[in-house]
Amino acid sequence: MPMIDLILMQRVEKLGQMGETVKVRPGYARNFLLPQGKAIRASRDNMAKFAEQRAQLEAQNIKRRDEAERVAERVTGLTVTIIRQAGESGGLYGSVSPRDIAEGCTEGGLTVTRAQVLLEQPIKAVGLHTVRVELHPEVHIPVIVNIARSLEQAEKQARGEDLKAADAAEEASLEAELAAELADLGAASE
Repeated sequence: MPMIDLILMQRVEKLGQMGETVKVRPGYARNFLLPQGKAIRASRDNMAKFAEQRAQLEAQNIKRRDEAERVAERVTGLTVTIIRQAGESGGLYGSVSPRDIAEGCTEGGLTVTRAQVLLEQPIKAVGLHTVRVELHPEVHIPVIVNIARSLEQAEKQARGEDLKAADAAEEASLEAELAAELADLGAASE
């Protein structure tokens, strides 16, 4: 399959820097790079136009990157809490998607879209998960996503408590109480 030559209009992770001419598959160009304005076709006219505007485009890019770095400094250590139903083993009934994380970030004071949440795979278990959020193609911040069954459990996870040990201890104390009550009932019936 023939490859297509494109000029990158901004840095694209795992592909190249602004201004580089790259060869990509037609589907990647047609479905992702071109519609999002991340690249333009590498024709003579476009190459000349890019060379003319390169200084202006780089200045705009630097300005947006600096702004993103200031935002990143302001929201460093952002934690998002998401309450979901889960089974006894901690597996979620469903999964947490980039949309859920983006909504949580917006509630936490950082306005991002789901496309900016870089999630390698869906989150399918309760616990603390670190997710990368892209503020700019060159600026990423880690966001801690706290997924729990209840707000109380989320607070315990945030403090670093071992929930499995706490659940086991609670279950053991309930079993001991039940055994004591059964012994009292057995002694009362005699």
